[in-house]
Amino acid sequence: MASSPEDNASLSVQKVTHSESSQAKKSQHAEEAIFYMNCRAAYLTVLKSSLENIKSKEQLSLVLQQAGRNPSQKTVNRYWTSQTTTLNFDDFCTILKKEKPATKTELLKAFGKIDTDNTGYILHDELYKILTTFCELYMTTSEQCCKTARDKLEVDSRLRQQQFGSQAETSSEGITSPVSKPSPRISRKTDHKQAPTKGDNKTPSRPSSAQSCKESTSATISVGAGSSRNTIEPDTMKEWPCAQSKGCFYLEDNGEIISHKYKLHLPQRSTVCITIKPLNIRQVEGKPCHWLSVDTVLYILKENETQENLQLVSFTDQQNKETFGWRGELGSGIYWLLPFTTGCRLKKAKAQITREAKLVYRGEDGELALTKEFRATLLDIFETIDLDGNGLLSLEEYNFFELRTSGEKCDEEAWAVCKENFDMKKNELTRQGFMDLNLMEANDREGDPTDLWVTLLSLGYNKALEMTEACPFVIDIYAEKCKPRIKAMYLEAGSWQLNRAVCKSVVNKGEAKVVDGCENVTVYTYKVGRRITSVIENKSENKVIIHVNNEQSKNCLSNRGLTVFAVEVAPKSTMISQHVMPLNEQEEWLYNCVHSLVR
Repeated sequence: MASSPEDNASLSVQKVTHSESSQAKKSQHAEEAIFYMNCRAAYLTVLKSSLENIKSKEQLSLVLQQAGRNPSQKTVNRYWTSQTTTLNFDDFCTILKKEKPATKTELLKAFGKIDTDNTGYILHDELYKILTTFCELYMTTSEQCCKTARDKLEVDSRLRQQQFGSQAETSSEGITSPVSKPSPRISRKTDHKQAPTKGDNKTPSRPSSAQSCKESTSATISVGAGSSRNTIEPDTMKEWPCAQSKGCFYLEDNGEIISHKYKLHLPQRSTVCITIKPLNIRQVEGKPCHWLSVDTVLYILKENETQENLQLVSFTDQQNKETFGWRGELGSGIYWLLPFTTGCRLKKAKAQITREAKLVYRGEDGELALTKEFRATLLDIFETIDLDGNGLLSLEEYNFFELRTSGEKCDEEAWAVCKENFDMKKNELTRQGFMDLNLMEANDREGDPTDLWVTLLSLGYNKALEMTEACPFVIDIYAEKCKPRIKAMYLEAGSWQLNRAVCKSVVNKGEAKVVDGCENVTVYTYKVGRRITSVIENKSENKVIIHVNNEQSKNCLSNRGLTVFAVEVAPKSTMISQHVMPLNEQEEWLYNCVHSLVR
């Protein structure tokens, strides 16, 4: 059948759109390649290898300068805290994405109040001469540092051959590399620091030459489309006493994920069923619900004499659609419930924002009001932070919100002021009170939405009011013989105890393979639901560097964001190599990973 002119026109538009999309991707990857080349060039002017770590503030300041930055002591202290012992190449790349080179305009503004004679004023001509000279000198020096570093890398064949990870564009069939974006979120007053993991405080490093990888072990798992569905059977427990709490995973600027942590109290021994799943809040037609595809898991740890000595009991290893659950018998006592997500689908991504949502407007009477779209988003936020689901915000619930958005808590005195000004019931804030509180913030800034956007961005929303960097979830606990109690205790990054629990669960249940030629290094691979996790155990007295290659995997998404990378495993320690999920759950996927020892 002959095609119509309309069909031909439509096909032409599709081809043009596909071509534009392809060109945009190529341009995007080209920018990334240049960025990583500059990062590596600067790094190798100070350190001998991209596998070598930055060991001091002075080294950090030096490599930043080599990358064309001009870090103040305050900037260096932001990334090198009292808990920092080393920073690796990946950490350095993350810092450079945040610390942009200063522009001439910014420098002129920063030095706009120079008064060399201490007279309280300065002649315009003299000020302009000082600032212009300084800016030109700084920018020329900055550019020269970057160029010198690149030139050194180019002429040194040994350095040029040293790989630092796969930055090449991959198809949708392979493990896909995410595109990082500078986070617009303003720095909070509270730093969520992850406690050091015993024996495995190394983050992924870039691999050295693949030619030096002698011994290896491989794991291959083929998974059908939509498979791995187990029945948790919640219907049989509807008559059991139940406790519920909500919570949320929040993605930090550095890629770290923080979440609520809970205490569970069981008054007596009982059979229990514990489930966790993404919270199904309001969905807007035509807008993607990113958080619904985020994987969730809950680790159950028993509290003994102290909180520092938590024993892994189990984790939610049964799956029914988006719900993960566990059923078994627990004795009376206190348990900790630690939510976890792999980071495969909750990660930084460069989103194309076509418009910025409007938050407030002035009515005919000249008074400020919240837009309909913003009010709907605030209701979603309310549902997320209302942890017990009673339709009201207690002071404890509100303080989790405050800690996340401002880094400060609201004390009893301030809460009493809220009670006088906003709608409350039983000393808890209502939905309307929450709306009025945000309207008051807008009025305090005379309609300037900047502070409102700070709140929204910290809660994982983008400028189109889409929640892309957070995942609210809900936890249900059913107990056959008693009434369970659950309470949110913290909002923080994953602790070393959680990391240890993840490793232990994989070691206990995963398939073990010893790396050829190195009996002290074992790789464990464990599949649960739609998630595969590999863990490396190093029993030797020396650190080892393991090269990880996923190039033969198909339709896979890794939390590492790289097809090829390397990890450094400390002596006598265990660490997570990677988590992998299907890129498209409606299609078959193949996990084919080779772990090689770097000599």
